Amino acid sequence: MAMDFDFPSWNRRPVYLSVTGVITQMQMMSAGGSGYGGCTQMITVEDEEGGITNFFVSANTYVVNFETLYESMPVTVFYSGSQPAPLIYPPQFMAAVVAPKTEGQMVTVAYFNNVLLAADQSLKLNLSPATEVVTRNNQTFYGNPGGNTLIVLYSATTRSVPPQTSPDKIIVMCGQ
Repeated sequence: MAMDFDFPSWNRRPVYLSVTGVITQMQMMSAGGSGYGGCTQMITVEDEEGGITNFFVSANTYVVNFETLYESMPVTVFYSGSQPAPLIYPPQFMAAVVAPKTEGQMVTVAYFNNVLLAADQSLKLNLSPATEVVTRNNQTFYGNPGGNTLIVLYSATTRSVPPQTSPDKIIVMCGQ
């Protein structure tokens, strides 16, 4: 007897992977046949083990707190694990989110359902009156941020399964 499993659609959302390290190089991509038109730069991030990863940072990349990136800046770069990538070394990915490291602040990028549980069940959000919820252009977001990809900035979690947090700030990536 065959069984059909109807998995909720939020389980099929893209998973965001990340690399944490230091920006060791930045270069502007020229318009010369690349299609980037000078609006994209490539950053090289070296992790603690010496691994190198290149990321394309475009106008579509969200940079947390709109900080200007620079060489020697510690960052976490998030990219979609479902996007195709060339099989080259060092690996190259389109950056979805760049989060400059801030002492005491953690950042997660994931799809959260309507009860604010991450698709991979790695984090549950508990909104408080102090939680700032905004769109990617820093406008107030009204309503439930669930059902969207969220950038979550927080400082602590519970030791429960899944871990829970009352985030400091949520950026809603509408339509992604």
